[in-house]
Amino acid sequence: MHIDWRIVLGPAFAILIAGASIYADRNVAAFADLSALYICVVALAGSLGGTVSGLISAGIAVLASAGILSDYNATVADGSIVLRLGLLTLTAGGTALITGLLRLRMMNALRRERERHATAARLSTALNQTDIGIVMLDADTRAEFINRAFRNYFSLPDEKADSKPPFIALMYHGRDTGAYELPQDELSHFIAERVGMVRAGDPTPINIKLRNGEVLRFICTALPDGGRMLSYAPVTDLIRRTDNPADADYYLSLRGRDRRLPIHRLRAAE
Repeated sequence: MHIDWRIVLGPAFAILIAGASIYADRNVAAFADLSALYICVVALAGSLGGTVSGLISAGIAVLASAGILSDYNATVADGSIVLRLGLLTLTAGGTALITGLLRLRMMNALRRERERHATAARLSTALNQTDIGIVMLDADTRAEFINRAFRNYFSLPDEKADSKPPFIALMYHGRDTGAYELPQDELSHFIAERVGMVRAGDPTPINIKLRNGEVLRFICTALPDGGRMLSYAPVTDLIRRTDNPADADYYLSLRGRDRRLPIHRLRAAE
């Protein structure tokens, strides 16, 4: 039979102190009032073993104190003895109840925290299995979570991904590694446009073409806490199959007139 040491520790301390104090009082010298020490033991018992352990320790403390006080040639009817024992009973019992309830609340909070961590771990594992790139940003647009697909799409090292970089740093990383299928003179405007979209929480989907031939559909979702969830869904087959080569000259002519046209229009036929 398994016995939890946290439940028996407080009562064991109370018995040890009670036995030592009674022995010393009868064989050595009169002991001072140990009520304060008993209250500490009850608090320890309640915080470690719960309300039951605290109440058992309180009962031991009251019985030990009654045994010591009865040796002072006083009767049970003596008001001072009754008052002292009554105060000790109320104080020790209240301490056991309060510490026991606080322990129960703490244990419930820890259990809920473990459940949340377990759920977050399962969600993280699931998001790392999907081929959709996911980036979770906080209210300051710093990355709190970057899944495996995004890291692979943009060749993002784990050290940098785990350092909670700001979103603009992720954009610059893509620029520096040559991930985007864009001319160099358009990258600055592209990055500024994407950063502005994320900060504004603009949910308009856009297509991002990568230099390796893949196409990702980018969507920004504003979260209630002020953060953002960014998704990069692979749509390479859909986009490449529906591109109309006959429109290439038209879109290229538009680019010459206005460089601020949406990227998915400027590059649709490329």
